[in-house]
Amino acid sequence: MATGHRDPQRRERIIAATLDLIAEEGIARVSHRRIATRAGVPLGSMTYHFSGIEELLREAFGRFTDHIVAVFDARLGAAADRDQARAAVADLVHELSEGSQRDLVLTQELYTLAARQPAYRELTHEWMRRSRVHLEKHFDPDTARQLDALIEGLTLHRALAREPHGRALTAEAVARVTATDRRAR
Repeated sequence: MATGHRDPQRRERIIAATLDLIAEEGIARVSHRRIATRAGVPLGSMTYHFSGIEELLREAFGRFTDHIVAVFDARLGAAADRDQARAAVADLVHELSEGSQRDLVLTQELYTLAARQPAYRELTHEWMRRSRVHLEKHFDPDTARQLDALIEGLTLHRALAREPHGRALTAEAVARVTATDRRAR
């Protein structure tokens, strides 16, 4: 374990350990001591790098939302037209629902915090805004908002279902939502 100034990645390890701990055991089990142990850093590093647990949680969840936005960017950024954007949305739903259980749990933990605490609600609002950037390149803002909600809902339903629905149903849902797109008229 590196120490002191020779450990430039310490802050990053603390953030990663925080997200791992939340994903594995839930937000209620998060403490400075448990994170420090998980990150392999002295307990004093926690208050050196973060003013408190709230700052650390906001930073960690901010990092997590950056990761999810990057997934959106990778999938939707390459879409050259509306049809490719529709296909990319369907692909995104399936990628997210079949992907990391960690990401699914972190998303739900963040939503729970956002439902209770305004600081996290602001973080989720910014996340939603950023998620719609590529959607709004191909669809009007209202349709982009509906698609963003559809992505969240279908992802969650597929991830938790005993028998997840197939791509055809996802593509049909995307087609229905985008059929009323004002830009298509």
